[in-house]
Amino acid sequence: MGLIHIEVFATLDLVGQAPGAPGEDTDGGFPFGGWQAPLLDDVSGAQVGAAYEGTDALLLGRRTYDIFAAHWPHQQGGQDDDIATLFTRIPKYVASRGRPDLPWAGSTQLGPDLAGAVRAIRDRHEHVKVVGSLDLVQTLLRERLFDRLDLWVHPIVLGVGKKVFDGGAVPANLTLLEPPAAGPKGTVYLRYELAEGTPATGDMSAPGRGV
Repeated sequence: MGLIHIEVFATLDLVGQAPGAPGEDTDGGFPFGGWQAPLLDDVSGAQVGAAYEGTDALLLGRRTYDIFAAHWPHQQGGQDDDIATLFTRIPKYVASRGRPDLPWAGSTQLGPDLAGAVRAIRDRHEHVKVVGSLDLVQTLLRERLFDRLDLWVHPIVLGVGKKVFDGGAVPANLTLLEPPAAGPKGTVYLRYELAEGTPATGDMSAPGRGV
């Protein structure tokens, strides 16, 4: 069985809406589209590139698919050739309630049973990456349909916008896979694995707790 990896870019207040460009997602009148661009650096760029190594399928929401399909097929032979070639070569699975046009070669729309479709994809591929696609990410988090979470936390607070853990997130334990890594502009990279069970509770005022 393969692994479903969620790749998320978020602010300190865990807003994940429209990191890439002003027109990416303006739902709710979001005024900060493209907030990630000023915070990019070589360290985080290398981390993202390494995260895609070994990817053999993409799982995308409709909005992210449209953005990717308009961009990546035209980047082959350019500065981002490695990622462009990878994304164009591997299968792309699209979650959408409508009947979207999917012009990018290797693209397939998932059926209405999202949970069943994701489990089938996991059986078919070793490393499936979910990039962007915040609405889809929230569904996967809610249904525990993921195995790894790569989270880049950027040193800004927006106060508005769609948050990563929103829309009915369920209690879950995660295990940190490696020490956090910070870039020169303050972005912190965190890699987690979904763990068994739900969060435990305790009493900090109990004897021996030092409170």
